[in-house]
Parts: sequence; structure tokens; C-alpha cells
Amino acid sequence: MMVVREKTREAVRAIASAIKPGMIEEETTEMAKDILSDLGLLRGWHDVCIRFGENTVTMTTAPLNPKMVLGEDDIFLVDIGPCWKHWEGDGGDTFVTGLNADMARCAADVKNVFHDVRRHWLSTHASGKELYDFAKSCAARRGWELNMDLPGHRIADFPHKVISNTPLSAIDFHPSKELWVLEIHICDKDRRFGAFFEDMLLDDSHFEL
Repeated sequence: MMVVREKTREAVRAIASAIKPGMIEEETTEMAKDILSDLGLLRGWHDVCIRFGENTVTMTTAPLNPKMVLGEDDIFLVDIGPCWKHWEGDGGDTFVTGLNADMARCAADVKNVFHDVRRHWLSTHASGKELYDFAKSCAARRGWELNMDLPGHRIADFPHKVISNTPLSAIDFHPSKELWVLEIHICDKDRRFGAFFEDMLLDDSHFEL
């Protein structure tokens, strides 16, 4: 699981570095799949999701504008769920292309909320449901809305749904490390843009803080 996590994180960075202002959102999916293939991640347990600009407010439905062009001062997110051998990876992050302060703060705050929640998980016996209640308050404190349509999930050898199809936000027990993915998607209250970050529930030693 830790090997596929590192491969997934490498793939997110590689895809993001290949995305440039002027690109059209819908044209980046095949490029991302080529990068995944080059990295030996040939199958995905969920589709590649790339969103630009105002499309970053929604990830579980069709983009608001599939012809969205990435601007010079813009925001975009990458969400992938590749498999390596028979193990599932899941990773997502948000990036900015310029100097828009609000977008940069959103991209930074989504990670801040993630780590606030993760540290709460480390220091308490909170259930999955309690973690997402805590996440809502963390997002609100920073002036963002938490999107509960991305409620976290189990991860394992493919397919994890055989083991558990219950969202992290719905479980009434304390989730174990290396088994559950914490998803955080926050949006501007005027729904101009959003930011996303996800990773496995792990201790501080697995993150660059």
C-alpha cells in the first residue's frame, strides 16, 4: 500500500507539471492517462479527474464547462485512482498557475484542513463521522465550505468495495492507518473555485510538513 501511495503521489506531480495555461480541460485526460501508463500504472479503479477554474467546484458530476481553458492566474486540481499490480492508489492535489491570492490561499488551506483533521484522528479516538464533522468546522473557520460529496473511503487490493463500500464520513468507529483515504474538497462560498486534497490516514512521518 505504501509503494502504490508513492507511485500515485509521483503521478499526481507529473500530471500537474505537464498542465500549462492555455490547455483545454477535456484534452488533459488522455495526456494524464499516458503519463500513468509511462509510470506503470496501467489501470485505474476510478477515472482521471482534472478540473480547471470554476470547474473545480464540482468533481462528482460533469464539469460545468468541458471546454474550460486554464488561465495564467488560475487554479486546477488533479484526482487519480490508479492500481499498481493489484493494489489501489488514490491521490489528489490542487495547483495554481499565477498570483491570484484567493486561489493560492484555497490551495494551501485545503491541505491545512486535511492535516488538521488528520492530526485530530491521530490524537483522538474519533470515528469517521466525527472526523468529517470536525472537517466542516475547520473549513468554515478558514472561510470555506466543505463539500460532503467527497466523503472519504476504504482502500485496499482491488476492488476495495468487496471489503467496504461505506464512506469514511459514515463509519462509527476509529479508522485504522493505511486503510482509509481522507478526502477534503473545499469551495469558495460564492462557488467561484475550489480545491481538493486527499491521501491515506497516516502519521506525520509520511508527510513533508
